[in-house]
Amino acid sequence: MPRLIALLSLFICLCAPPAQAGTDIPFCPGEKLTYRLSWEAIPAGQASIEVMPYTKVNQQQARHFRMTANTNSFADVFYKVRDQVDSYTNTEMTKSLHYVQKQREGSYKRDITVRFFWDRGRAQYSNIINGPKKPIIILPGTFDPLSIFYAFRLMDIHEGASVTRPVTDGVKCVIGGAQVVGRETITVPAGTFDTFLVQPDLQHVGGVFKKSKKAKLQIWVTADKRLIPVRISSKVVVGRFFADLLETRIPEDCPQEPTDIF
Repeated sequence: MPRLIALLSLFICLCAPPAQAGTDIPFCPGEKLTYRLSWEAIPAGQASIEVMPYTKVNQQQARHFRMTANTNSFADVFYKVRDQVDSYTNTEMTKSLHYVQKQREGSYKRDITVRFFWDRGRAQYSNIINGPKKPIIILPGTFDPLSIFYAFRLMDIHEGASVTRPVTDGVKCVIGGAQVVGRETITVPAGTFDTFLVQPDLQHVGGVFKKSKKAKLQIWVTADKRLIPVRISSKVVVGRFFADLLETRIPEDCPQEPTDIF
């Protein structure tokens, strides 16, 4: 089974223009999207993407996003997954501020931190085993692999649109791209939705995608201002992986400005 955290982080290729001041941001703390994970027709577990309460990073007000992925008891026997990613951006949603990834997949364990030094235009990757790497140059408006998903949701997209955006995992900074290839009505456990079908460019994606000659990643997002992903599908050498929207939790009252934390 492909690493779940990598597949769900593949919005690194769904890239949006920087948010502009005054943008009506379609999400706020309390929103939680839960997905049913499956490999071919076999149920594999659940994942969630959540907007956490506002916080601070280096005394700067910040948005906080979290993603978790867990296999079920059946899949645990073959390949147990317990992953968590935390991402922090400025409140204007124009750049990343901090990124933390904890992977527990089978016997594979990795703790990653990416720190952003915008005064120097650099980002630095470190892990618990090998320590920090040499800082890399990043482009203005760069996001990390999780927050890019939320940056994408700020777009006003349409059929035929092509989009690009810089993104970094701390090891390299690339310009990712994606195209809106169509519009479809699809049904998932959470209901039936009118969606845009978005297909990312996989040229900068490694792992199981690089090893698969006909690899494909497709994401269906709601054709409204929220652009909520309702299905993520990957086709690789080991088969097809799905993440289908199971349920949503969206606050009725969605304040756009953070309150002071300290």
